[in-house]
Amino acid sequence: MSLPKLSMLDLVTVRQGCSVRHALDLSVATARKADELGFARYWLAEHHNMSGIASSATAVLVGHIAGATQRIRVGAGGIMLPNHAPLVVAEAFGTLAELYPGRIDLGLGRAPGTDAATMRALRRNRVETEEDFPRDVTELQRLLGPLDESAPINATPGAGTHVPIWLLGSSLFSAQLAASKGLPYAFASHFAPRYLLQAIALYRQLYQPSAAHPRPYVIVGVPVVAAPTDEEANYLASSAQQRVLGILTGRRGKLPPPVENFMQQLDPGAQAAIEDFLGVAAIGGPETLQRHFARLAELTQADEYMMVTDIFDPELRLRSLEVTAQALQWQRM
Repeated sequence: MSLPKLSMLDLVTVRQGCSVRHALDLSVATARKADELGFARYWLAEHHNMSGIASSATAVLVGHIAGATQRIRVGAGGIMLPNHAPLVVAEAFGTLAELYPGRIDLGLGRAPGTDAATMRALRRNRVETEEDFPRDVTELQRLLGPLDESAPINATPGAGTHVPIWLLGSSLFSAQLAASKGLPYAFASHFAPRYLLQAIALYRQLYQPSAAHPRPYVIVGVPVVAAPTDEEANYLASSAQQRVLGILTGRRGKLPPPVENFMQQLDPGAQAAIEDFLGVAAIGGPETLQRHFARLAELTQADEYMMVTDIFDPELRLRSLEVTAQALQWQRM
């Protein structure tokens, strides 16, 4: 069994004591490291009204990262479609595809990626229905597909660029939609792993081959904290664990520095909630990562891992990418 490709999802995390500009510069450095290490793609998430995440203008960041790298595919993981009109998305990503041919991806999600008040501010008084997301995906496929001169509206740029569309999700809805449309599917198990195996099994079972994608293709999101030793990795992972606790308790903020024995200081309920959130996380040294990724490959038969690496120290974050890439490369030998 061949092992999955390795890619990265970046939330452009703002660290305590640091600026948004620092987070943006670190994303460029991280993308360049991923490019150097042979990662398949580098995606940017869309979130709004969160002090610790600077990826709200996702299309702008995709262009910035693509311009700073050489080979790696760059894309949105994803654009939260309820926040945007399909034509605007098609024009933005059509422009990116013209600027960086063959290197742009468009992942689409149906969650707002924010709170209700901010969602209303993004789309004014528009009320989202269950039918809207499939309809908007279909419209985006048309707008990015061949130019239709008979259509009253075309995307310029956009038409004819054939920007690859991916569907993202953490439930069964997007798995079924991706299968019915013959689109590749990315499961958000980096924060919601509960339905991972059920969703990808349903996706493969229902998959309808398309011209662009004759077979199903699955990306699995994986939180990763890698270091030379398990002990150091577990210490560094406490930054992500603190962040998860903040999300679960409604106290979102900037990424904090690591804390010794953080999990041991929590009550059993909080520990269990964090462990559930990070259920597929790969935390450890090279040998631990090798075992973890081999087991995950056996369980999911994923085509690709999309790692998320929240480490407070920028240099140790870059080192984590190196350790992870080396661990997977060792398994391929």
